[in-house]
Amino acid sequence: MGTAAATGVWGRAEQQDFRSRVRGTLLGAAVGDAFGAPLDGLSLDGIRAEHGADGLVEPVPAYGRRGAVTAATQLTLFTVDGLIRAQVRRDTGAWHPPTDLHRAYRRWAATQSDWGPDERRDEDGWLAREEWLYARRGPSRACLLGLGNDVMGTLETPKNPAERGPEAAVRSTPFGLLVGWEPQLVLQLAVECAAQTHGHPSATLAAGAHTVILHGLARGESLDGAIQRALALLASRPGRQPVTDALRHALGAVRQGMPTAARVEELLGDGAAEGALAVAAYCALVGEDIRHGVRLAVNHGGPSSATGALTGALLGALHGETALPPGWLTELEGRATILELADDFAMEMTQGPALHGPAVSSPGWLARYPRA
Repeated sequence: MGTAAATGVWGRAEQQDFRSRVRGTLLGAAVGDAFGAPLDGLSLDGIRAEHGADGLVEPVPAYGRRGAVTAATQLTLFTVDGLIRAQVRRDTGAWHPPTDLHRAYRRWAATQSDWGPDERRDEDGWLAREEWLYARRGPSRACLLGLGNDVMGTLETPKNPAERGPEAAVRSTPFGLLVGWEPQLVLQLAVECAAQTHGHPSATLAAGAHTVILHGLARGESLDGAIQRALALLASRPGRQPVTDALRHALGAVRQGMPTAARVEELLGDGAAEGALAVAAYCALVGEDIRHGVRLAVNHGGPSSATGALTGALLGALHGETALPPGWLTELEGRATILELADDFAMEMTQGPALHGPAVSSPGWLARYPRA
């Protein structure tokens, strides 16, 4: 797949496999987010008191319904929207993906203060007109502050430079699906975009490592091989030690016998981005299937929705959409939107010039993803 993506030559089977991995990644992230959302803010003892000795094993309501996603999934979808629009804008010669992603994140920020879509803003595109995205689902303070104005955080002047939370890593998931890019460029894009809200090196590099691991899976690599590639690419990055130590700790934990909640909590540490990444890598490595891996990933006293989303993304990329638990998907909030966006992304990556190149006369794609 990597060769086909790089050369722009995609066979039908490759396109179908790629679409399945895109769907699996985005649906897996959303399912993990929704599964973990009811546990956010609970201790492990509190989880067991409420859900039994095994913790949460089947979906329960959060935000008034089963399958409700958090702000992290909302932002992940706007990441996809921003990537598609960056590709569309490339036709104009304006090529700076971090800026396009910042614009997309600002469109998400507007959903957190507006009552609903403004149909007069044609430049918003179709995603910003999805009414269900206007629900406020526990957005982090770092995201609201970082995206509160038009000034974009950069690596030189990051927003919230002390912020170590995992939210930027979660929303970075779609960068890993840029299979035609070299992995070091995927890492760089994720790091630069994470700095728009989470400026601490642990948060930016955890986001970068997560996307490189996903990138390897989307190109058909093994999970262990993708983690090793991420470690190699981090080797030259200042401030990498907490992230590389966390990933190595996760790899070592795999050899320590049957997985337990105590081991997951040890990997998680204080719940910062590098710990959440370690939990996701470990649970994806030891999980018997997606259901088991996500269950293991959320039953702890930390950011359960974030670790669920990171783990679900890895396992969805690894196994594709057909491996996701059907019962969990049935009630997933926004499922139709996620599938539509996933398929649009897969089409853009495989057929972009045919959708909006100079020879295309139909305005349909540009109405969905305006160049503005």
